[in-house]
Amino acid sequence: MAETLDPLSPSLNDSSNSSGIMSKLRLTFSRGSPNPRPTDGYVEFGEFRSQAPGVKKVGTFAGVFCPVVLSMFSALIFIRMGYLIGNAGLLVTLAQFGMAYLIVGFTVMSICAISTNGAVEGGGVYFMISRTLGPEFGGAIGTLFFFANVVSSALCISACTEALVENFGPNGYLVGDSPGLPDGHWYRFLYRSVLNTVGLSVSLAGASLFARTSLAIWVTMVVCLASAFLSFFITAPALIEKPDTNHLVNATNFTYTGLNVNTFYENLYPSYGRDYSTADGEMVDFASVFGVLFTGVTGVMAGANMSGELKSPSRSIPLGTLAALLFTALSYAALTLLTAGTCSRELLRNNYVYLLPINVWPPFIAVGMLMATFSAGLSNLIGASRVLEALAKDDIFGFLLRPMVPRSGNPVMAVLMSWFLVQIGIMAGSLNAIAQVNSVLFMTSYFAINLACLGLDLASAPNFRPTFRHFSWLSALLGLAGCAALVFCLRPAYACGVALACCSLVLALHVLSPAAAEPKWGSLSQALIFHQVRKYLLLLDPRREHVKFWRPQMLLLISSPRQAAPLIDFVNDQKKGGLFVIGHVRVGQLDGSGDPLAAEHKYWLKLIDHLRVKAFVELCLAESIRSGAAQLTRLAGLGAMKPDTVLLGFRDTATPKDFFRDPLSPYKTEQFDLDNGEIIFPQRTSVTSRISASEYVRIVADVLCVNKNICLCRNFHTLDMAAVERRSSRLKYIDVWVGEALRPSREEAFSVRALFALQLAAVVRSARGWQHLRLRVHVLDAPAPAPAPPPAPARDLQPESLEQNRPLRERLDELLKLLRISATIHILSNWPAIEDFGQWSDSYYDSASVYGRVPLTYLQKVNRIIKDRCDEGTAVTFVQLPEPPKLAADDSDETVCEQYLQVLDEFTKDLSPTILVRGLKSVTSTAL
Repeated sequence: MAETLDPLSPSLNDSSNSSGIMSKLRLTFSRGSPNPRPTDGYVEFGEFRSQAPGVKKVGTFAGVFCPVVLSMFSALIFIRMGYLIGNAGLLVTLAQFGMAYLIVGFTVMSICAISTNGAVEGGGVYFMISRTLGPEFGGAIGTLFFFANVVSSALCISACTEALVENFGPNGYLVGDSPGLPDGHWYRFLYRSVLNTVGLSVSLAGASLFARTSLAIWVTMVVCLASAFLSFFITAPALIEKPDTNHLVNATNFTYTGLNVNTFYENLYPSYGRDYSTADGEMVDFASVFGVLFTGVTGVMAGANMSGELKSPSRSIPLGTLAALLFTALSYAALTLLTAGTCSRELLRNNYVYLLPINVWPPFIAVGMLMATFSAGLSNLIGASRVLEALAKDDIFGFLLRPMVPRSGNPVMAVLMSWFLVQIGIMAGSLNAIAQVNSVLFMTSYFAINLACLGLDLASAPNFRPTFRHFSWLSALLGLAGCAALVFCLRPAYACGVALACCSLVLALHVLSPAAAEPKWGSLSQALIFHQVRKYLLLLDPRREHVKFWRPQMLLLISSPRQAAPLIDFVNDQKKGGLFVIGHVRVGQLDGSGDPLAAEHKYWLKLIDHLRVKAFVELCLAESIRSGAAQLTRLAGLGAMKPDTVLLGFRDTATPKDFFRDPLSPYKTEQFDLDNGEIIFPQRTSVTSRISASEYVRIVADVLCVNKNICLCRNFHTLDMAAVERRSSRLKYIDVWVGEALRPSREEAFSVRALFALQLAAVVRSARGWQHLRLRVHVLDAPAPAPAPPPAPARDLQPESLEQNRPLRERLDELLKLLRISATIHILSNWPAIEDFGQWSDSYYDSASVYGRVPLTYLQKVNRIIKDRCDEGTAVTFVQLPEPPKLAADDSDETVCEQYLQVLDEFTKDLSPTILVRGLKSVTSTAL
């Protein structure tokens, strides 16, 4: 039984109808779709995609500008400006705003570049990253971004609750001495839960309602903010009482000076104190201030999160986000300067809601607080649900998120899951503590966005042509470096935790995610690999090759992997980090109806994955097996990475074995059995379907003709790789016969052909799983009896003659030491006589009829000797391949070829897995 009867026989797959099937397909190209799909014969592009009935789309102002402004203002604009300036001072606060906006500005450029490079669908930032960096990295960052939105929503709801208590709680600013709302830990949790539930009801109503709501909230907030700016110029100096929630200081009143130069100078420099909003009054530092401040710029993604609800995402996202960024930057700068020039340091540090008592009409600020924080929490809740919906649609987590895929337009289950996680998040304590985690998560998302854009630009992908012209690789690099530096410098513990979580998710998704198994979108890693490999291939100059750095570069020609699975597995071990190409020849020709091998190629790639080998696949369509084999032999590979050794299965008459259907086979699989009963890679079923002896031998001769090494592999269907790798198994040896069976000579052990076989055996032994096997070298101490002149006196011997007269074992020991090959030497001195065959001259040996005159008894004796020496403990045997006969140009030498193959068959019959090797190139080196 053989694993490859004739490794190049025509495939039995019927591809005659493949072109007909393909001709019936009419493809649609859509920038929003990862793969072409059958349609009624029209072409769609980006913005002209039909919209689902009942789904209302929103524009730039309501869909991007308003959500971004409201999300950025959130808890910072009305509730935490006093915390920033009171502790960090004016200069540090402005510097921190500058750093934050610089990072966000670079990130916005990257967002604009990606969003104007194609149709952006639901999922916003996750959609951008996953379609650029692939499902594994995109899924990991998308998951972290989802949790960032959840944490941000919890933060905003906590801030809204704080504003509610400050205004309507005990001694609140708007209730005075009235009892007001009760305060306490569980009461605050109740208020947060109610606010979260109100946000849930708005989210379930749909994106259009949110857009109308956010527009109304934005108008209200602008009015409130304008009243705050106006109050700095109108309100007279006064003493401001501390809030009822401040239990750290005994003083009850703090000074509001109005516009005052001295106050401005007093607030220039940092003076860190304690945070009265925490339970134990934690000490404030630069990192904690920046963590709170950065929450004021994290909302820049709110517009991108709404990408699936926008009329024109590629236009609305850049325009609306940049406008919102400018508006919030001017508002923050104005509020910071006016606050530093009017409020004492004690007021700012001990009353974070100082804008309430100094306002011309305090309810303006109260409304602004509640509206800004609630709308930001609502925006993050909807953003989180859209990211979760996109993760579910892309099948990133398989069945775990499948219930999140919506049946209609609004992702109800994704909204409910996001709401539930926010509900867990609002159980945390201080708003400032939540802000630290929130900032780290968002900076990680910004890092990923900049990384994606930088990679796209460096990969020089022709399809990366963003219409946003203000992006460059430098802006992406600066944004990436800024995010990494800040997050690790300010919060190294949090940063390490997020980085570890991200790496763990990438690895888990790579192994387990259905989307990673069959990615529907391109991956930036592939573009970068192509870019770099092309460079290195150009640097790999074949003219500078040196034998010291030779490694196997194998081309394995097979007919059906079903019967060759163990051989493919073995050659994968034999390549030793070199090149491994699996080649297959299909007899046929192009008929103008498409490539008949295209449909089959994907199954060969699945085969590589199933066998877990590191190999390339080359399929060839030719008019004959010999012609296709010659093409693959000469043209497989690229540049200096071309196979120098060709391997063929042995041509014998044994019944092939189907390793894919054998229940005891480690290669068993059903993925190549189609539902209609057809099988992929059918094997030969009769002796008559083999290629002819003449064609097989001519293929061997063609390989040698183009100066490439040849290996014929026999009996590899008996190779048990599990037994080889098991140290306790009976397999202990790798055997190499360095002498040629038909021309036994002690000098053959030192030829290029013998050393090539020895090198291959040494390479196999160095592979993982084979290292415990011992290498045995078998040498024939039987010089061929050829006429020779009388021996010269010893004093006239040349150095070559002296070398030949040294003991054979001594010479071999020295050779193996020079080659650094650990092996035991076995010398055979009782090699059988060939009955005058050995007396023939080399010229007579090279004649075409020589193999017909080799005695059968001699071949049987040789076979018996090899079997006796290579007992059941031998895993693989390497023997020398006799040179194929010289053949005529026509096909009249079928008999000679049959005789040659008969000789090979007789002396390798019933051996362990055997490789007949004929090497033409020197592959060993003794030099340093």
